[in-house]
Amino acid sequence: MKGIVKIFCACIIVISIIFTVACTKKEEVATGPAEKLTVWVYDEGRIATLTDIGKKFEAQYGIAVEVSLVDLGQLRNQFLLATGGADCADIGIIPHDNLGSLVVNGAVIEVSLGSKASSYLEPAITGFNYNGRLYGVPLSVENIGFFYNPDLIPTPPETWDEAVAMSTALKRDGKIDFMFACPDATYNVYPVYDSFGGEIFGKNADGSLNGRDVKLADAGFVAGMEFLAAQVKAGLIPENIDWDAAHVLFESGRAPFCPTGPWALDRFRTSGINYKVTKFPGAVKGKPGNPFLGVQGMIISSASPRRLLAQSFVMEYIATESGMRDLYNADGRPSAWKSIFETSGGPDDLGFNAAGVAAVPMPSIPEMGYVWDAWVAAAALSFSGERTAAEALRNAKAQVESQSQ
Repeated sequence: MKGIVKIFCACIIVISIIFTVACTKKEEVATGPAEKLTVWVYDEGRIATLTDIGKKFEAQYGIAVEVSLVDLGQLRNQFLLATGGADCADIGIIPHDNLGSLVVNGAVIEVSLGSKASSYLEPAITGFNYNGRLYGVPLSVENIGFFYNPDLIPTPPETWDEAVAMSTALKRDGKIDFMFACPDATYNVYPVYDSFGGEIFGKNADGSLNGRDVKLADAGFVAGMEFLAAQVKAGLIPENIDWDAAHVLFESGRAPFCPTGPWALDRFRTSGINYKVTKFPGAVKGKPGNPFLGVQGMIISSASPRRLLAQSFVMEYIATESGMRDLYNADGRPSAWKSIFETSGGPDDLGFNAAGVAAVPMPSIPEMGYVWDAWVAAAALSFSGERTAAEALRNAKAQVESQSQ
């Protein structure tokens, strides 16, 4: 009898081992073994540096880090689909205005910077906040600046009225055709709206944006569009908005000012035009207009089975002064790390930094997607004189509100 019991117990043990091994294999098939962390980026500049940082992580944790170039649209879509089991990286780098849909769909996890938060630019942290919670670790920031031609304007204007007066005198003397040509009537001239007190959305009690409180028709936004429309009527801004034509006017010396971003540097340098970059004028002295701020940062997939390892990599190897400096040196975009932002770069970089020191993070809430077309249409109606700025913006507000329901 005892022999039968021993044989039975042995069989149970063997079955248990087989079951355990089978379950382990099944888990590996479902989630993949924790043999590497995967990081997706949508531009090549950071790949080599992230790979080097990954080797340091591997030396400590024994986990390799694989960095891959992935189209931004694919990156975003795969993070969204990962909640349904699709293949996805553990970590991704995105511009913050792609964050809203990822958070709403539960595709990314909340992160905490802890004591490191004070080392970051506050607007950069704000960019990756959604409803008062942080969902990404900022890496770099980007904003447009106010280009001016020092051969035409030795000292840049502090107010928009000064810019108008300077340009009017230059045009009267036949030295220019326009004050500045708008690359667009929205993003690149947002500092005008901001300087008059314009906002796109109101805020909730916790400081997060309220997509139901559309402020396009409020007094500040209307005043900004009225100023721009008045310059169109005066012949200082072309009625027809064209991105390339705007840059040609500046680089040919026929406009003393151009609101644009670092992407224009190569063409301006190639043209040979003398230029400087500085902060934007304001409606009143001492209060410059603020551009939109774009923030790039790291997000962690909620579907990743290696979330804890991903957080360790990001917080211990990226969110440090040395990690952030390595990434700044590799990429060149102004760093979201405060001390690096304030001290790095040449005259152009420092000019953009001066313009963006209090920049407004681009709204990342889903309702922002409805704003652009409505805003463009309102500007076209106002600049052509078909509608007053107030009328055009009331229509724009109504359009955004109806689409957001």
